[in-house]
Amino acid sequence: MGKTTGFMEISRQDRTYAPATDRTQHYQEFVIPLMTSEVSQQGARCMDCGIPYCHNGCPINNIIPDWNDLVYQGKWREALAVLHSTNNFPEFTGRICPAPCEAACTLNLTDEPVTIKTIECAIIDKGWEEGWIEPQIPAHRTGKKVAIVGSGPAGLACAQQLARAGHNVVVYEKNNRIGGLLRYGIPNFKMDKQIIDRRMTQMQAEGVVFRTDSHVGVDVSAQSLQEKYDAVVLTGGSEKSRDLPAPGRELKGIHFAMEFLPQQTKRVLGDEVPEESTISATNKHVVVIGGGDTGSDCIGTSIRQGAASVMQLEILPKPPEKEDKALTWPNWPNKLRTSSSQEEGCERDWCVSTKSFEGENGQVKKLNLIRIDWHKDKEGRWQMSEIPGSEFELKADLVLLAMGFMHPVHEGMLQEFGVELDGRGNVKASTCHYKTSVDKVFAAGDMRRGQSLVVWAIREGRQAAKAVDEYLMGFSELPR
Repeated sequence: MGKTTGFMEISRQDRTYAPATDRTQHYQEFVIPLMTSEVSQQGARCMDCGIPYCHNGCPINNIIPDWNDLVYQGKWREALAVLHSTNNFPEFTGRICPAPCEAACTLNLTDEPVTIKTIECAIIDKGWEEGWIEPQIPAHRTGKKVAIVGSGPAGLACAQQLARAGHNVVVYEKNNRIGGLLRYGIPNFKMDKQIIDRRMTQMQAEGVVFRTDSHVGVDVSAQSLQEKYDAVVLTGGSEKSRDLPAPGRELKGIHFAMEFLPQQTKRVLGDEVPEESTISATNKHVVVIGGGDTGSDCIGTSIRQGAASVMQLEILPKPPEKEDKALTWPNWPNKLRTSSSQEEGCERDWCVSTKSFEGENGQVKKLNLIRIDWHKDKEGRWQMSEIPGSEFELKADLVLLAMGFMHPVHEGMLQEFGVELDGRGNVKASTCHYKTSVDKVFAAGDMRRGQSLVVWAIREGRQAAKAVDEYLMGFSELPR
């Protein structure tokens, strides 16, 4: 695949960012794409490596060597067809996927993997620019009706696949705009929301109906969906945030990340945010608790709002600067990564636990912290213990809790449907047929597997669509 000797002749080249001093003045995307000729050269670096581990590294099993080779040959439209054969929304993954495919690339053994994510994004962006992406309207309609609850990546992928199979699909979304966490959990500077809107236009032409401001379990009953539709697919997010029940948690100025991030997206989109519920980092000392992507999004948003300082705390140990490839490759390694938001002006600290919050007049003012040590017990399980005498304080006017999500919200919809939950509190359903314990009700994405990546949500949405199609028709020609 690619040029036989390309990986030896051509150096890895990736997209760059606009300077931090410039990009932090706005909420627009700031990635500087490669030129077409440069992308083709990067495609030439793809090796004929025998076993393409990138296939396994990618949750949706993108046929990466094939479209790398096609890009190298200048066959962009053919590359787009190969890319779309496994991924409904490459413009999403090409922007916000952490690219486990690159970690699995054979060239990553020398720290120079093929720039797979950049090539993927270039293919789909060129497809939109050239007008190659058109609605795929089914030749025949089945007359079957399917309700999709939740319009995140799993719901959108499932809806598009089922519409292309000829079913009548209606997507229910509790918010006033379609996109779920893609829209309200991902800041605009990481993904412009017009990217979602243009896919919506395509899907509407394919027959998908979108119903916003429709909160199933609140103003739309579960029973009405069961009575009206031949199948219901639950694709909501894992929205139950992990809390930090330390003394002082009730103080003002302590918020979940998903209370903070959607507000800024709504402002950017022109929606009104009530003044009494506004959460702002402007001129404040911000502490973000949690070291993942959501925490990083809080950092970038806080900096753009004009925070006085931003500190990110992580309870886990600081990862190694470089992984041991002999032990980790081709799997996703635990290693120190620095996001674009962290580069913009954030301090980070590891092995820190919060003892309590303190405030004045009901407003948080500082955190009482302690350093911890991680060690293995006799059974080999990791345990943490506080280090005596390591207590310290940290000034804070705004604390953002970004410690992940536990499971979907149980109150309301899930209780109404009466679906069985698994041991982690997610909706119980297998990846074979995606059926829940309730007749004609299916579940996919974070609702079923728990908090995960956009690329996993797309995979599950596609697989659930095939399972629903088989349930309705007795067979399915949709790809799994």
